[in-house]
Amino acid sequence: MIDTDDGHLADLIAEYEENGWCSSPFRFTAPAVNLLRMSLDDVCRRGGPEVVHERGSTAVRAVHGCHEFDEVYASLVRHPYLLALAEALTGTPVYVYQFKVNLKQAREGQAWPWHQDFAFWNAEDGLPRPAAVTLAVPLDDVHESNGPLLLVPGSHRLGYLGPGKVTPGDKSDWRRNFAADPEHTMDPGRAHELVGSLGSTRATGPAGAIQAFHPNIVHSSSDNASPDRRALLMVSYNSVDNAPPNPTRPEFLVGRKTDQLKPRWDDRFQLEA
Repeated sequence: MIDTDDGHLADLIAEYEENGWCSSPFRFTAPAVNLLRMSLDDVCRRGGPEVVHERGSTAVRAVHGCHEFDEVYASLVRHPYLLALAEALTGTPVYVYQFKVNLKQAREGQAWPWHQDFAFWNAEDGLPRPAAVTLAVPLDDVHESNGPLLLVPGSHRLGYLGPGKVTPGDKSDWRRNFAADPEHTMDPGRAHELVGSLGSTRATGPAGAIQAFHPNIVHSSSDNASPDRRALLMVSYNSVDNAPPNPTRPEFLVGRKTDQLKPRWDDRFQLEA
C-alpha cells in the first residue's frame, strides 16, 4: 500500500476545474486489474438485463450495476482512494449513482457520438444538478486506435448545453441510450465548433489508470478498428444531496442507495505510482 495523502488532491482539483477532467498519478496494480478483468468475464457470461450487446451482434457493448451483485466490484467502489478523490472533486459526501463497464470489442466496438453525460442523467432520471463525477479505470491499455474517449477540455465550464438531439424510439426501453445512436446527443456541427475553439484530447493510458470526468464535459469516442479490446470501467459518484427525486430506470442504472458511501480497504486493490 502506498501513501496517497501527499497533497496531490489540490493539484487534481485545480486541473479538474480548469479542464473538466484530470488524471491521477496513481493506478491500480496488474494483479488488481486482472481481478477486475476476471469479474468482467464472469458478468458477461452471466448475462441478464444488465448486459447490453452491440446492435445485431453477440458482442457485449456494456454491463451495468455490477457492484450490486459482484463482490469484487462492490469492494472497488468503496476503495478509500476513489472515494477520497470523488469527494474532493465534488466537495461533498457521495454515493454510487451509476456503475458500468463500456466495452469496445476488437474490430467490433462501435462509436459513442458527441454528448454530455448530464444531458442523459437530467432527461432520463431528473438528476437536479451536475454535482457528480465519473471515475474511469481502463481494464485494457487504451491507445489511439481502440476507441479512446475524445474530450473537449474546458467545455464543462460552458454548463449544460441542452438536451441535445432526441432520436425517435420506444421511450420505455432504456437500452436505446446504450446503442450506437442514443438520444440526447449533441449536434456534430456544434461539437466541432467547440473542438475548433477549445481543442480536444484523447484519454489514452495504461490499464489500471484512474481518470476523472465532469458530467458536463463534451466528449465522444470512435469505433474500435484495432485488434485490441478496450474495456473502460466507470463509477459515477453523485453528491448525496443531489439524488434524483423519482427515478424510473432500473436500479442497476440508477442507484437508489443514496446515503454516504463509507470507505473500506481491500488488500486486493493496491495502488502504485
